[in-house]
Amino acid sequence: MAQTRMRLLIGKVGLDGHDRGAKIIARALRDAGYEVIYTGLHQTAEQVAATAIQEDVDAVGLSILSGAHNTLFPKVIKLLSEKGAGDIVVFGGGIIPDDDIPGLLAAGVAKIFTPGTPTSDVIKFLEEEVAPKRANAR
Repeated sequence: MAQTRMRLLIGKVGLDGHDRGAKIIARALRDAGYEVIYTGLHQTAEQVAATAIQEDVDAVGLSILSGAHNTLFPKVIKLLSEKGAGDIVVFGGGIIPDDDIPGLLAAGVAKIFTPGTPTSDVIKFLEEEVAPKRANAR
């Protein structure tokens, strides 16, 4: 059986209109050989969860700069779980205060990447955390 590429969704949730970081991550992941779907700006948590399920992704990367991460990240995770897709790994990035990271991790976000994180760190996370789960599920 041929091995397929890991499928990833990069989502911009909320009213945040800045997507440079999300586009940089999406391009770096594509260049690393992943299949990447980018939602575009101003998506709701419901839209991101629905797209993740429809596209049968292995992981969702959420990007936010607006400060609504404590609400929107857990909401995406809850919606995925409610729809039977709780196995989709959710990670996030953006302007997220260090004090908020433990709460997001406790809410089910697998990893938070803050500005300045090398894209190689994101790729390493995907290879170490998402790829093994994907292999076991298929």
